[in-house]
Amino acid sequence: MVGNQKRRDDNAIGLVVFPTGKGPSAYSAYDSLFSQPALEYDAQPNLRFPVGRSLEVVMAAAPPSIEASRIAALNRYAILDTEPEQSFDDLVTLAAHICKTPMAMLSLVDEHRQWFKSKVGVQVCETPREVSICTHAIQQDDLFIVPDARQDPRFRDNPLVVGEPRVRFYAGAPLINEDGFALGTLCVVDREPRELDEDQKNALLSLRRLALAQMELRQNLRLLKDALNDRTKEEHARELEVRQLEEKLIRVLGLKL
Repeated sequence: MVGNQKRRDDNAIGLVVFPTGKGPSAYSAYDSLFSQPALEYDAQPNLRFPVGRSLEVVMAAAPPSIEASRIAALNRYAILDTEPEQSFDDLVTLAAHICKTPMAMLSLVDEHRQWFKSKVGVQVCETPREVSICTHAIQQDDLFIVPDARQDPRFRDNPLVVGEPRVRFYAGAPLINEDGFALGTLCVVDREPRELDEDQKNALLSLRRLALAQMELRQNLRLLKDALNDRTKEEHARELEVRQLEEKLIRVLGLKL
């Protein structure tokens, strides 16, 4: 049992194993991408962390119907691949500050990747799902904590652990919406093994709730805008019908309206 897991470990997704004769040096060309100390707005939007062609991943995925529903729930927020937003950046910055970690991310997990809506301490915008620790975290109801990834058999061979950003400590709070779907995590990462104290754990959970509330607010504002646009279109269509009727009456009856 690692950290505060509530579910059995055999429900976790993925143990990454390097192919024979290949090791973390295969990823060294990408090490510098994780070295930025602050929020990055100029990262390449389609940049992906490389995975060797022979990389083996053992996965016990959720039932397809449940996973499809989760992905559909995530897509309804229309947030993937959008521009940085200050409201989310502030939450991630607070998470890193409170937990005293050099890295923090608001990570959203879709079919093939984890994508960072906001981030501190990293430059890449996404990593493949098969190397994502957040993939494990979204299977939990509570905080998912890995005190030392190098000592955890699920992660010790992960390229994000043996190579940059050299993850040792991870704590992620799953973003579970009102329908019970885990959309991603608010997570903090360190290059040294460690733990969070109770105040930090509670603060991370509080920030998780604020992140979810911000996502709901963002979605509701978008839906309201769409509804107002539809109403405006309908009103314009009715006005056009009235004008056309007036013109017809004038032509047929010679009326002045």
